[in-house]
Amino acid sequence: MTMISPLKIKICGLTRAGDVDAAVAAGADAVGFVFYPHSPRYVSPRTAAALARRLPPLVSVVGLFVNADAGDIAATLAAVPLNLLQFHGDESPVECERWQRPYIRAARITPEMDLPRYARRFSGARALLLDAFAEGYGGGGKTFDWSLIPPELTLPIILSGGLRPENVGEAIRRTRPAAVDVSSGVESAKGAKDAKRIAAFITAARDAAANLP
Repeated sequence: MTMISPLKIKICGLTRAGDVDAAVAAGADAVGFVFYPHSPRYVSPRTAAALARRLPPLVSVVGLFVNADAGDIAATLAAVPLNLLQFHGDESPVECERWQRPYIRAARITPEMDLPRYARRFSGARALLLDAFAEGYGGGGKTFDWSLIPPELTLPIILSGGLRPENVGEAIRRTRPAAVDVSSGVESAKGAKDAKRIAAFITAARDAAANLP
């Protein structure tokens, strides 16, 4: 795998204005809003729209959906200026592409998964977001075995699943992703981000990317 330079960093699951401000101040390239009602990080489209207004130009806004009703997605797109859609459920390629918006497809990694085939199936995606498998949806703050990532894929990868300031450097050195995505690893409580951990995460990620051989 060849990293696309420079490394992109996404802070996901933002629910509060102060957390959005902290992500921007630390240099995040993208922020993610979760539109999955069963998540502790869920925000309504109205709240997400207000939070998105705090963002400066060139910081991408990503909306995360899990098996959402088409009407709910349409209403969210009408309310929130999303640059990327992120599908984390059982959506088919047709369901992901029907919105004619750039999208990321999440893959919940298991030893049995044929990731190259999965990448070919979702060839219209901008990237694959690799997360740990957990009951329900989302990685549950757990890492997965990074050796399960094949050396060559047809799509860039966004590494997720259990990343935190203490291990993101090693993760980047071992997997060389196009981007990294963090949520629980920079929290003080579910849905509440810690500004110091966000800054530490981004610093560690940037340092690791800058020093790759």
